[in-house]
Amino acid sequence: MENLGRKNPNADLSDIGLHNVKAHWNLPISNLTELTLNLGQGKLTSNGTLVVDTGEFTGRSPKDRFIVEDDITKNTVDWGEINQPISSEHFDGLYDKVMDYLREKDVYVRDAFACSNPNYRLNVRVINEYPWQNIFVNNMFIRPKVEEIDNFEPDWLVISAPGCMAVAAEDGTRQHNFAIINFTRKTIIIGGTAYTGEIKKGIFSVLNYTLPTNENVLSMHCSSNVGAKEDTAIFFGLSGTGKTTLSADPNRRLIGDDEHGWSRGNVFNFEGGCYAKVINLNPEHEPQIYNAIKFGAMLENVNFYEGTRDIDFGNTDKTQNTRVSYPIHHLDKTVHSQMGGEPKNIFFLTCDAFGVLPPVSKLTKAQAMYHFISGYTAKIAGTEEGIVEPQVVFSACFGAPFLPLHPTKYADLLGEKIEKNPNVNVWLINTGWTAGPYGTGYRIKLPDTRAIIKAALDGVLENVAYTVDPVFGLMMPAKCPGVRSAMLNPANTWEDKDAYYKKANGLAQQFVDNFRKFEDQASEEIVNASPKVRTDLAV
Repeated sequence: MENLGRKNPNADLSDIGLHNVKAHWNLPISNLTELTLNLGQGKLTSNGTLVVDTGEFTGRSPKDRFIVEDDITKNTVDWGEINQPISSEHFDGLYDKVMDYLREKDVYVRDAFACSNPNYRLNVRVINEYPWQNIFVNNMFIRPKVEEIDNFEPDWLVISAPGCMAVAAEDGTRQHNFAIINFTRKTIIIGGTAYTGEIKKGIFSVLNYTLPTNENVLSMHCSSNVGAKEDTAIFFGLSGTGKTTLSADPNRRLIGDDEHGWSRGNVFNFEGGCYAKVINLNPEHEPQIYNAIKFGAMLENVNFYEGTRDIDFGNTDKTQNTRVSYPIHHLDKTVHSQMGGEPKNIFFLTCDAFGVLPPVSKLTKAQAMYHFISGYTAKIAGTEEGIVEPQVVFSACFGAPFLPLHPTKYADLLGEKIEKNPNVNVWLINTGWTAGPYGTGYRIKLPDTRAIIKAALDGVLENVAYTVDPVFGLMMPAKCPGVRSAMLNPANTWEDKDAYYKKANGLAQQFVDNFRKFEDQASEEIVNASPKVRTDLAV
């Protein structure tokens, strides 16, 4: 539903210091699309989808994200490389600079919600410099009904002015672009970058602070779906692990694909849409995403086939991070309320390019907390310049760039949720290699992984025998329908057992080394769930 330019009649941007602007409130997507085209800021594909370029930045800039250090955040935020502090004085100065920059300009305002669960709903007002940014906001946030717009009062304000540049020496930033969260003023300011993901992830970071701190709700960077028996499943995984592909199950309904909360009694989506990568998008492999790309969706940084208005999804001339945003109702099978019950199954997806983790293993509560904090996957050799061997990647809670609190805070909440829901199963799924590392072994086939996920969802893996991996301590099922039993224990797939244990010990040591930075705040139970380097098993 679109709100046809409606607004709360009492709303006035001068209240926030924004004077002498022409404000366009909650415009229909058709109007915003027309404005974008008239301004020369976009083009249409052959099927009417808007295409825009985000300019200098085609991805988030984590080194230019700041949180204001003040009485609220000083002793609660996990300060460091991810959560960089900036003073209230510098924020105030940049805020005034943004206000001055937008004066006399057209701005595009959208009132929207974050969190589908009304108990935790956040009213968000977003002010954009460009009309197409406002389309993104409409797609990604939850769209209010007309009567909700008429009485809308924002809890948080987001102001995105790509053309407003910081001066690092005087504004306290690293360079000209910035994204700054102020928890006292409940305001996010973004400048120097038009990459729309900064808007979405700014509010996600806010929720990652407020929900665990104030509501005892676990905020999660994950996808989620529901089966015919109303059983909820959660999928965690970094880029390249198969999170989007595996959660887009034709036999299940999607709750959401990226950001969720786990409260007492339910899992709920934070968003009203999807922001999917489209690099090498194939209608056969990912039909849901492909078919969602139509009028109302917005493509970013893609290229046309020469002489046409058809998208070349394999073209990476602008970026590898080509994207599309679309409202969730562009998908066929979704949960209308965007909420599900307590999860029955939780999947941690990892692409282990070393070929030593099992295709599936069942985790204890302590192991779940340990692997949640670790957030492991691997980059494959050849995917980035300079990488000639698989490269280990750890991202705490599978979303480190968006966590204002210490990772153990989220892990403790996960453990608490598992403790209160004894029927929940937590699985570690390797979508990477077996029978050897990348270059020697082979990648686990998608049908095998789908069969494993199905067996877990159907409860089949709850009634089979398990053996324990001697290095990682993981419980591996002896059999799984549709999967060769021999591949369920990775040691059995390697011809050279000594080589297997050497590689397994090497990865185990990297887990141990990575976890040292969390040990001072992690419980003994979690620390003891660490892999054990077993040199007695290798020559």
